[in-house]
Amino acid sequence: MGKKSVKENKNIYQITRESLGLTREQASELMSYISADKIEKIENERAYAHPDEVMTMASCYKNPHLCNYYCSNECPIGQRYIPEIEVQTLSRIILSTIDSLNHLNEQKNRLIEITADGEITKDEYADFKRIDEQLTQMSSAINGLKLWIEKSIADGDISEEYLSLED
Repeated sequence: MGKKSVKENKNIYQITRESLGLTREQASELMSYISADKIEKIENERAYAHPDEVMTMASCYKNPHLCNYYCSNECPIGQRYIPEIEVQTLSRIILSTIDSLNHLNEQKNRLIEITADGEITKDEYADFKRIDEQLTQMSSAINGLKLWIEKSIADGDISEEYLSLED
């Protein structure tokens, strides 16, 4: 059996594995093609995790947030385009989504005014920027809900089968 780490600055991959009570060897067995040595190198930041390895860890550790973390913090493209999603409770996600919808509903007519002529003039930039920020907040809330659903499926709290049922 592996020994318990006393390292202070653990990365998200090590924290997640240890929260499940798994040794690197046990995690390696679950993931089949990622060796315990490779896990150790990723956790000690002597090697970068590849996207397929992160997806495998996320699946085996039942933590889909690892994929968002990787994309928003380690992938050069994702760092530019993918915001990190804060893991929240369902009620907080829904309230945030409704709040974003309310703000956007208030700004809907202004957005139409700004974009109807196909250009954004200098006097419209401030309003357009504010609306863009609200759209980004809405996108984040939606992505947070998707992540919550994936985590609930991974934890067995929601059946993926139920989500795919037709009316």
